[in-house]
Amino acid sequence: MQFKDHFSKQSDTYVKFRPTYPDEIFSFLASLCPEHNLAWDCATGNGQAANGLTKYFKRIIATDASETQLSNAMQNEKIEYKNALAEDSGIPSVSVDLITVAAAVHWFDHDKFYKEVNRVLKPNGVIAAWTYNNPTVNPAVDAVMEKLHQGVLREYWPKESWLVINRYKDIPFPFERIQTPDFYCTKQMDLEGMEGHYLSWSATQRYIDATGKNPVDEVRKELTQAWGNPSEVKTVTWHLTFLVGRKA
Repeated sequence: MQFKDHFSKQSDTYVKFRPTYPDEIFSFLASLCPEHNLAWDCATGNGQAANGLTKYFKRIIATDASETQLSNAMQNEKIEYKNALAEDSGIPSVSVDLITVAAAVHWFDHDKFYKEVNRVLKPNGVIAAWTYNNPTVNPAVDAVMEKLHQGVLREYWPKESWLVINRYKDIPFPFERIQTPDFYCTKQMDLEGMEGHYLSWSATQRYIDATGKNPVDEVRKELTQAWGNPSEVKTVTWHLTFLVGRKA
């Protein structure tokens, strides 16, 4: 089975300019689990979420279909990295206490993935999938970002990205839903860092492939004016959308 790879090309950029997840997420998810022997971080990317789990679980299996992403993964003695599809993990049946999917479940074949989830999860095991949409900085910068996201790049977003834009409302989730608190990611960035984040978007890379141009150039004057001093560091905030559920 093939997978849709929109991030291997810019894996270094992804690591540098994407936000990190607060410990409160992993503490909350661990509190839902009766046991803490094994967690599976699916589509682990650079291993950010897998590393967040190490404080709460004895062992983590972290899988990704992209060998390039795994080559940038954070190392930890508790984590076993494996090159595997989400829909075919190779993990033993009925062995996993928690499954996490950070900013990736929208790319999966959901029927096949949920079949795999039900195979590997223990009874009362938990699955948590989350994502984030556009960050916020201030009204002026946010307006330019929206023009880039929904104007310049609108036709370049893969169809799966619209599941993110619609905040996962259209993704099936056949598990007993668990209410989740609001969680946020923050990152300190200057103007160069903000542009780096835009370059990590899948639509940006598709635009570059199609046109040979950087789409940020289309809004650069407005972005620079909205930001002010390019060296000024601002707080960038992402609100997270969660799907959390329990296997019956």
